[in-house]
Amino acid sequence: MNIPGTDALLGTPVSIPERGVANLSRRGLFGIGAGALLLGTMVRTRPARAQGEGMAAVAPRPGTQVPAFLEIRNDGKVRLLSPFVEGGQGIATAMAQIVGEELDFEPANFIVDCAPPGADYLIVNGRRLTGGSLSVRSSYATMRQLGATARNLLVRAAAARLDVPEGELTTEPGRVIHKASNRSLAYGELAEAAMKLPPSEVASLRDPATFRWIGKPVPRLDARDKSTGRAQYGIDLTVENMLQASVVHAPRLGQEPGAIANEAEVRGMPGVHSVHKLPGAVAVLADSWWRARKASEALNVTWAEGRHDRALPADFSSAGMLATLRAEKGAGSPAEESGNLAAAFASASKTIEAEYDAPYLAHAQLEPPSTIARFNGDGTLELWMPNQAPEVFQELAAKEAGLDASKVKVHSPILGGFFGRHFTYDAAAPYPQAIALAKAVNRPVKVIWKREEEFLRDGLRPMGFVRFKGAVGADGMPVALQAAAVGEGPIGRYFAANAPVDPSMVEGIAGKPYAIGAKRVDCVKLRQPPVIAFWRSVGHSMNDFFYESFLDELATAGGKDPFEMRLAMLKDSPRHATLLRAVADLSGGWKRGPFDAEGGKRARGVAMASPFGSEVATIAEVSITDGEIQVHDLWIAIDPGRAVNPGLIEAQVQSAAAIGLSSALLEEVVYENGEPQARNFDGYTILPHARMPRVHVKVVESGAALGGVGEPGVPGVPPAVANAVAALTGQRIRSLPMSKARLGSA
Repeated sequence: MNIPGTDALLGTPVSIPERGVANLSRRGLFGIGAGALLLGTMVRTRPARAQGEGMAAVAPRPGTQVPAFLEIRNDGKVRLLSPFVEGGQGIATAMAQIVGEELDFEPANFIVDCAPPGADYLIVNGRRLTGGSLSVRSSYATMRQLGATARNLLVRAAAARLDVPEGELTTEPGRVIHKASNRSLAYGELAEAAMKLPPSEVASLRDPATFRWIGKPVPRLDARDKSTGRAQYGIDLTVENMLQASVVHAPRLGQEPGAIANEAEVRGMPGVHSVHKLPGAVAVLADSWWRARKASEALNVTWAEGRHDRALPADFSSAGMLATLRAEKGAGSPAEESGNLAAAFASASKTIEAEYDAPYLAHAQLEPPSTIARFNGDGTLELWMPNQAPEVFQELAAKEAGLDASKVKVHSPILGGFFGRHFTYDAAAPYPQAIALAKAVNRPVKVIWKREEEFLRDGLRPMGFVRFKGAVGADGMPVALQAAAVGEGPIGRYFAANAPVDPSMVEGIAGKPYAIGAKRVDCVKLRQPPVIAFWRSVGHSMNDFFYESFLDELATAGGKDPFEMRLAMLKDSPRHATLLRAVADLSGGWKRGPFDAEGGKRARGVAMASPFGSEVATIAEVSITDGEIQVHDLWIAIDPGRAVNPGLIEAQVQSAAAIGLSSALLEEVVYENGEPQARNFDGYTILPHARMPRVHVKVVESGAALGGVGEPGVPGVPPAVANAVAALTGQRIRSLPMSKARLGSA
């Protein structure tokens, strides 16, 4: 038995058709403006699966807006409406590379915007979301075919214009060329004629051996705008005649506003328009956000107990939650099971047991949540809102406003922070507040949550707890491994409540590639009161720490070097063995330590992870200074199958390493009396620049199916660091963050 992870449940395509681009004019969906050629991909969408299975559980019905993917302009630019939201991961650049490769158009000359909701963009197995490291791998073939079909139409239009056979024409970036007569036509000149042609059902694709941009480190398209302040995030946007809103939430989820002792006084403050009670909050509207904020901070609100499905108990604490997880001894349901576990333990030379845990984590994104809501004179609602699934938010916003989804227009700006924060978690997004306030005052309203409100209402990575038992044989190699993951994951909460196994609880524990004769992984589901959420690399972010750390404990029990033991356990898995050797080579050769280095003793740790269709191997080198862990270098080898843009992959792995190390060393959300204790970065510590190590990345292309790259760099970092600390000090850290441990060098 083997349970797929978050990756599979969110809808990773098993295969992506190379065909499927159609001329939308034949369906009444083709449009033209200012001489521009508009194309769209018609993807066979699958019906939503049953309630509780993946993103389809909340998938909206197809929208009525049917925009195009490409606009070929007369000014030499191409506008691409991307199905995915740019949030720093470089997806706009990758999409331009893929489409541009087949279209024969320089990626640098693309303008890439996020497409509005529409049926054309449901290309992640008939859905649309930006998450799960799915974007490139789910759309690669479709985007290639889109570019190829557009190029084919342009060539055929040029053949008619020049009165020459199509076979005599070639293209160079942005132009169709007839070498025999030394004539050429720019794409913009051909757009209107090209759109009138029926598309080829099988427009030919380029031979990958001739790729000019796919597989190359093409510079990011948004780097200049972000560097010069021209990039427009949600908090930067304005619309005419809008009011600004600052919100104060109840200290504990489930409370509701009662009396406001000084409401009249607050209404009289400079610039204040009005004061409004909302579910679980009070909002102040003003002519500027700063005035709204100062007024909201002056409010004297009495909070009363209310009715809320996910209300936090007044006595809830993170320490109490961990104690509850530890006390749960239920067997749960098997996520993975092979071999005769009882016999393996009975005949083993040595058996060990351990318990591991990880805390709640905030997303701690740079950009606070915001939404602009405007009701238009034509009966539509327009929203400007950071999000990761436009159609889902369109549907939910429509329900909130009492409108049909076709009446809701969603604009998806670039995100100033991603990490799984922008899904539809209960009470964790401002769009319902913006809608209610705009309706109440009959004016556009922009809601921005200040940092303290974001920390108060953020959806959290769940608390994790795993109980392990393992055994080694006479040769010192692992012969049995048993694990029980106790708690709750976001897949189980939002998509698969009735399933016996929550994949997001066991990914990174079940399905590991190591050869162990007998193993069993159980999922023991136990509800956690806080609002839990997806977090960068989801269950892998902590589960690989648990598993890879315990694997090192088994190596110690068997007297084995942890690197050599892993290599031996991967003898039947050449892809993983190759990657493990690659990271060792990248680090200058494996050496565990302790060994002498600049400043004193150091040691290294190793870990592997298999998240989101990619494979990753990590080595960390650490020292201890005044009881504090210093990570000097991280070496990370990633095998994404194939690389569309190795520069973007390296950047993503580096950023993933930073968040992985920050979570391992420092981050923790602590609850007491039903409230998170940290309300800003002064209380929620993230990795400072001075503690950021050198990060060395190697991309290893095995030729396997495309894997994700945004999240896989995270999960190998915590166990590699913990394993290095154990090698250096002899102390095994089993509870995150590591800053809680008292350490001394060996």
